[in-house]
Amino acid sequence: MSKKVINTQGKRKRAVARATLAPGNGRITINGQLLNNLGNKQLQLRISEPLILADKKDVDININVKGGGISGQADAVRLAIARALVQSDKKLKKTFDNYDRLLLVADVRRKETRKPNDSKARAKRQKSYR
Repeated sequence: MSKKVINTQGKRKRAVARATLAPGNGRITINGQLLNNLGNKQLQLRISEPLILADKKDVDININVKGGGISGQADAVRLAIARALVQSDKKLKKTFDNYDRLLLVADVRRKETRKPNDSKARAKRQKSYR
């Protein structure tokens, strides 16, 4: 692994995560908080998937994430971490691709826009016959 700082970003729905990977001792901070202090255990595991697959303990990752909800933010963080790890070690690309393609490629699905004179994106107005 090279001993330089790597900056990457990940997006999911409205969430944008910017990750900075630097040589260190394995600290992962998200918006100033350690990964272990974040609320949901399931989201912690989802975020740490690329770290477990890469088996990297000698890097510090600092992440700033904005926008979206908790699940979208978790996926954006996961993508940013995976991209940073691949930039530091090109051999990980194949490992991540075989495990889950969304580790390296952004999920481009977005919320469908609301149509004029309707209540929701797909819902139609009810018709009254009486």
